[in-house]
Amino acid sequence: MIKYFKIVLLIVVGSWLTACHSKSKTKSTSGEKPKTETNVSSSKMKNVADLLGVKESEIKNEDLYKFIAAWYGTPYKYGGCDIKGTDCSCLTINLYQKVFKKNLPRTADEMMKMCDKLSSSKVEEGDMVFFKIESKQVTHVGVYLKNDKFIHASTKKGVMISDLNEPYFKKYFYTFGRLK
Repeated sequence: MIKYFKIVLLIVVGSWLTACHSKSKTKSTSGEKPKTETNVSSSKMKNVADLLGVKESEIKNEDLYKFIAAWYGTPYKYGGCDIKGTDCSCLTINLYQKVFKKNLPRTADEMMKMCDKLSSSKVEEGDMVFFKIESKQVTHVGVYLKNDKFIHASTKKGVMISDLNEPYFKKYFYTFGRLK
C-alpha cells in the first residue's frame, strides 16, 4: 500500500513540475490594452535595440523583436508558460511558435536533441543557445540575437537579454543549435 502511494505521489508531483500552465492573455485593470506582441510601443523597441547595441533601423525581423519587447521583464516561473510567468524552455517554445511558426518539445535538453550543433562562426539570429548548468544534461536555453546577446528567462530576473561573454554564461555555455 505504501509503495502504491509513493508511485502515485511521484506521478502527481512529476506531472505538476513538468506541465505548462494554460496560455491566457494578461488582463489589464487600467484600461490599457493587454500586453501582446502586436501592440508594443516604439520606445520598447528602441530599448531592445539599445540592449543589443544596434540602431532600430538594423532590426530586420520585426516579429522577433516585437515578441522580445512584449515579453521582456516577464517574471520567471518554474513550469510557467505564459506572459504572466515563464521558464526558459517555455519562453523559447512561445518565441518559436509565434515568430518562426515551429513547435518545440518542453525541455531544453529535448530541444537540443532536435538541433544541429553550430560553431560560434555559424550562429545566426534565432538559433538556440544551450547551457549545462551544474549538470551533465542541458538545463537552460535561450535564443541568440545579435552581438553575442541572447534572450532567456533568468530564475532571478525573469525574461531578459544577456551577453554570452559574461563569466557565468561562459562557464556554463554548451553549444549553439539550429533546428534540423
